[in-house]
Amino acid sequence: MAPHHIRKYQETDRKRVLDLFSQGMVEHIPATFCLGLKMPQTFLVLLVVPVALLLVYGSWLLALGSNVILLVFLWMLARHPWRQYVVMCLQTDLADINKSYLRDRGSCFWVAESGGHVAGIVGALPVEDAPPGRKQLQLFHLSVALEHRGEGLGKALVMTVLQFARAQGYSEVVLETSMVQQDALTLYLRMGFQKTGEYFFSKVFRLLGNSTIQLKYCLPSAQEGGP
Repeated sequence: MAPHHIRKYQETDRKRVLDLFSQGMVEHIPATFCLGLKMPQTFLVLLVVPVALLLVYGSWLLALGSNVILLVFLWMLARHPWRQYVVMCLQTDLADINKSYLRDRGSCFWVAESGGHVAGIVGALPVEDAPPGRKQLQLFHLSVALEHRGEGLGKALVMTVLQFARAQGYSEVVLETSMVQQDALTLYLRMGFQKTGEYFFSKVFRLLGNSTIQLKYCLPSAQEGGP
């Protein structure tokens, strides 16, 4: 594991943090595209449309061209929700990270430095509509630069959130990830998070089969105090 240092976000980190977040989201487009290709309805369309065009017009060129157009459309479809999510976050909580995450004691935003550069990020905010009797902290925007993966930064950042939650008296840490974010999902499950739900973030993700998975980590103090 390469040496790293985790600290609170500073305004001088802003450009690097936003770049890491945006790149981390956009890199899931190919996996979403491949997932969409595996859906039965996609296979049916890619088979039926060219055959129909071939039978009607007798043109192999038109039939093959239709598949190319359909694949381009599928790529644009897979790209749209990720870019939409990036824009939404840049206009909401990431528009002013200090105001969103560092104004109150119960929230925070961290960066992981490796080799003198910001190589990872994660944020945490209290859940406003938590179930009665539970004090929940939600983990947001975990992302590690591609060149620094495998160094343990992701695990270290998640541990930082868990330690912060325990110190602030939270009973649970919750988060959401997607089906195509397999590396992140595997990390969370190995660290003790449990799946609590699943839904589709948008109609496009439903069409492509990319579900959002909800996870929860019960802090030891909460577990020990339970029945």
